[in-house]
This record gives sequence, structure tokens and C-alpha cells, in this order.
Amino acid sequence: MKIKIFSRRQIEELLREGFPEKTAVISFYDPETSRFIAEDYRPVDYKEKTDRLFQVPLHDIDLSVLPEYGLTYETYFPEADALAEFIYSAKTDGYDIICQCEYGESRSSGCAAAILEHFYKKGISVFTDYRYYPNQVVYHKVLEALEKFYETSKRSFLDR
Repeated sequence: MKIKIFSRRQIEELLREGFPEKTAVISFYDPETSRFIAEDYRPVDYKEKTDRLFQVPLHDIDLSVLPEYGLTYETYFPEADALAEFIYSAKTDGYDIICQCEYGESRSSGCAAAILEHFYKKGISVFTDYRYYPNQVVYHKVLEALEKFYETSKRSFLDR
């Protein structure tokens, strides 16, 4: 399974040029409550480009800033468990994964690093690539959710 990181600009270009087959997308976009989005802002439109899409509105913030948004580590990114199931399903079905966020630097790279660490023990490759600034909260939430999903699935399989 290949994991790629894209910005909004890069993914929109790929969507125009020809989207690769058997590619799942994890798309992070700015929530309506973001302080930095334009009035006409919309998430990337993936209609008819992929049958595997996980889009989630998520603030690109650090642990220390969570309280300013009325969030805690536990309440930030509640979709992480569902994302872990999505990732495992894509891997099982032989899909590659694109992680995409607005600038392709933080949320998407944190997610990609977690996937690479969980499956291949290579998450550090994203952290050492100067193009990226992985969101550490996203990284930890996704990695924990993947590990939890794996443990739960393993127990379910053994209980059969």
C-alpha cells in the first residue's frame, strides 16, 4: 500500500489530470468554525473520482491550543476510530491511500506518518522530510486508533 501526501492545490490538479484507480482518500478540511477560512470555502470535491473517501473537518491545532477551541485530547478528532476502520478496509482491498489537507504539510502528513508507522514502522520518514510539519495530535490520534482497531480485530478473529 502506497501512502501519498497532497495539498489542496496538488489534489485539484490530479483530479483534473486523471485520478489513479484503487486509491482511497483521507481529506482533512477546515471546519466552519475556523478563524482563517474564506466565506466561499468548500472541501475538495471528489465526486466520481474515488469510491473510497473519508472527509473530516478538523482544526489544524496543537495540543496546547485545544482548550482555546473548547477541546481536549479526548474530544479532538472523534472520527479517528472510524478512520482506522476505513484505513484497514482500504489496505485489505488493495487500495493506495492519499492523505490530503489544505497545504499538504500538517494534518495530512501527521495522518500519513501514523499509517506508515503502524503498518511499516516508517513513520519517522515523514517527520524527517522538511516539506512536512506533521500535526502531532493527528499523528497520535490516528496511530492509537489503528492500534486499537488492530487489537480489537485480532481478538474478534480469535474469538471465532
